[in-house]
Amino acid sequence: MDSQRNFDFLKYMVESDDDRGLLNELMNAYGKDVWNYAYSITRKWDMADDISQEVFIKVFRNMHAFRRDASVKTWLLTITRNTAIDFQRSAFFRKVTLSDTMEERGESESVEHDVLAKATVNDMWRMVLELPKKYREVIILYAHHQLSLKEIAQVLEVTEGTVKSRMFHARQKLSKMKEASRNGR
Repeated sequence: MDSQRNFDFLKYMVESDDDRGLLNELMNAYGKDVWNYAYSITRKWDMADDISQEVFIKVFRNMHAFRRDASVKTWLLTITRNTAIDFQRSAFFRKVTLSDTMEERGESESVEHDVLAKATVNDMWRMVLELPKKYREVIILYAHHQLSLKEIAQVLEVTEGTVKSRMFHARQKLSKMKEASRNGR
């Protein structure tokens, strides 16, 4: 289905003069993926919102620069990663991060929330978010966004061998974290 959607977007990009319509389609189809990836990099709700907005502004401005040598999803996630890195490098980000006294946005505690928080899947994603960035990225791109190793290499601008190595080390770290969690450490 993703390849068909990708083909439809490519066809639309070539045949359409309606950039706003295409942008709307891209936002509807990939907005959640862009936000989730931005959040996984920054681990901040508000920053993920800002990055997502910036990504789609960049896409709107550079829509016709898409070379079609990667999937639309890979292209968007690459822009997301680069935008997130730019945000993190900016003086504004460093200043806000160092002086930020507000707590992370959280949900009100409820029985439903407690049940969901204890689920194995949620625990595993919590552990993934605790991984160092280079390992977290490959796991999220592979497991959540379902990119191939080649596509992950394109997004991260590294070799496939590096992706494989990071994936191996990420899985090892997750196994150790899971074992430590079972042993109550």
